[in-house]
Amino acid sequence: MYFTDRGIEELESRRGEEEVTFAWLADHLRTFVDLNPEFETPVERLATWLARLDDEDD
Repeated sequence: MYFTDRGIEELESRRGEEEVTFAWLADHLRTFVDLNPEFETPVERLATWLARLDDEDD
């Protein structure tokens, strides 16, 4: 496991059994960026990547 995976591992272990909507996720990402504006670019990149996962062009 990479050092950067620690947060992902914690998320999975704490909340891996839960089901959420993309609306819930988007709302929490907006809140996170409002509280941490320095992370706006990486959060936007993640959101765009998730939104386009099924695009044939990628």
